[in-house]
Amino acid sequence: QVQLAESGGGLVQAGGSLRLSCAASGRTFSSYTMGWFRQAPGKEREFVGFITWSGGSTYYTDSVKGRFTISRDNAKNTVYLQMNNLKPEDTAAYYCAARLGLGDSRSRAYHYWGQGTQVTVSS
Repeated sequence: QVQLAESGGGLVQAGGSLRLSCAASGRTFSSYTMGWFRQAPGKEREFVGFITWSGGSTYYTDSVKGRFTISRDNAKNTVYLQMNNLKPEDTAAYYCAARLGLGDSRSRAYHYWGQGTQVTVSS
């Protein structure tokens, strides 16, 4: 069982940066691939990126490539989403999720979810 809690969301102007954190409980955190997803009002949940259990591999959706970076600190049971050059279209609730196994861009592949943190980017 893994419990996840996101933090770090807020209001930022376009072009600005935020770093989201996802703290995990459980001694097996390092075994999990961690994903980030987002959901804007009235839209379906969207894949942002994932990082494999070792941190050796990351993958991002095209719209955030070059702007967002996922990292993890297994000693702290925490995964991060560094978001730079934010755009108004990045406005959404951001969720971290965990799964055992290889990275996957499908939300249904993830077993555990956080409660989300809101990111609002003003123009």
